[in-house]
Amino acid sequence: MSVGDAFLSAFLQVAFDRLASRKLLDFAQYWKVDVERKNLIRTLRKINAVLNDAEEKQSKDEAVKEWLDELTDVAYDAEVVIDEFATEALRWKLLEGSVTTQASTEESQVWSFNIPASFSHFMFNVDIKYKIKAITERLDDIAKERHDLGLRDGVQGRSYGFQERLPTTSLVNESDVYGRDEEKEKIIDMLLRDDQEPCRHNKISVIPIVGMGGVGKTTLAQLLYSDDRVNQHFNMKAWACVSDEFDVMTITMAILESATKRSYDFKNLEPLQDSLKNELNGKKFLLVLDDVWNKKYTNWDVLKKPFSAGAKGSKIIVTTRNKDVAFIMAGGTLPFNDLKHLSDDDCWLLFEKHSFENTGRQPKFESIGREIVKKCKGLPLAAKTLAGLLLCKVEEDEWKNILNSELWDLPDEESGIMPALKLSYHHLRPHLKRCFAYC
Repeated sequence: MSVGDAFLSAFLQVAFDRLASRKLLDFAQYWKVDVERKNLIRTLRKINAVLNDAEEKQSKDEAVKEWLDELTDVAYDAEVVIDEFATEALRWKLLEGSVTTQASTEESQVWSFNIPASFSHFMFNVDIKYKIKAITERLDDIAKERHDLGLRDGVQGRSYGFQERLPTTSLVNESDVYGRDEEKEKIIDMLLRDDQEPCRHNKISVIPIVGMGGVGKTTLAQLLYSDDRVNQHFNMKAWACVSDEFDVMTITMAILESATKRSYDFKNLEPLQDSLKNELNGKKFLLVLDDVWNKKYTNWDVLKKPFSAGAKGSKIIVTTRNKDVAFIMAGGTLPFNDLKHLSDDDCWLLFEKHSFENTGRQPKFESIGREIVKKCKGLPLAAKTLAGLLLCKVEEDEWKNILNSELWDLPDEESGIMPALKLSYHHLRPHLKRCFAYC
């Protein structure tokens, strides 16, 4: 993701929110600049409709890249104008409130809403109208070029040019896992205890595993899911990769198919949930919901309805990067399992296993490799990805190039890092996304 990509996507979200706010709407209507405000919104919508497609194509099409660069330049200027517009609207609102507070009669209160336009207000009106028109014209010219560039509306794409992350499964190679014994034993103890406080006084307990992207939440859940003690304790198990889109129908289908090892063709949620409820009825089950982002309690409330048929002691493991998600799903009855980074030693063991898998350990590369591991900051995903890049590299200069590269400079087709980080970026609030424009 380039600086321009980060700025543009955030700018458009913030611009729509501000231009559509009641404060700016009232101000624009009073000062006769509402037509200009609407025209600017209309033009921004045209650009926003093709932005995903443009950001995907820029790496292969120089003309599209130049179009985005020009758009970024104009967007910076537009942000300044919108700031001026919003600041004056706020000042106007405060002044209106001040006059209204001082008014002592109904007549004066009516007059206060129509504050006499001073010369400075008049000049601002002329100035802001000119600036909005000028920005809109520049953006219009850019928007017109979208057709010549073959940019398509409404392209969902692959997260701004990054490859989609593969869905997770329950399978794990335990020899690839280092430094998680303590966390594993702690959660297994929770899984095997049937007297544990259930979530919201139901028979089902939710156990959240919380941590940043790439820290190993999914891997820990896989270890727990495949443990022999867990297999003996539960009558039924199911794994569902949830990820960004919390679609109740899709998730319920994944749970049912995982639990029964059969495929289904349900078209409606009612018979699907009824079938899952029948399968779970009276059974002590373990369910893993991996990579959950949904913060809407109503969605979770619908999804969990069939789970109540399970026996006492049933458990649900939820992996998420967001503590709010964990709180919503667990109901605040259990402490979060906040997964920490690996130690440098454990990170090195993981890196060493994968980087020297073909050639055997190479002492001449160890010092460079350990410096690379320090850059991973204890993230298993980063260590494994960089080790995979070095798997076929036998020259010292090639290792040094990786050491001196930034993680986001690595080829996307060889790296799983950026898709993971992009998902975290996507879920930031708009005003926080803008910070990435200055990184």
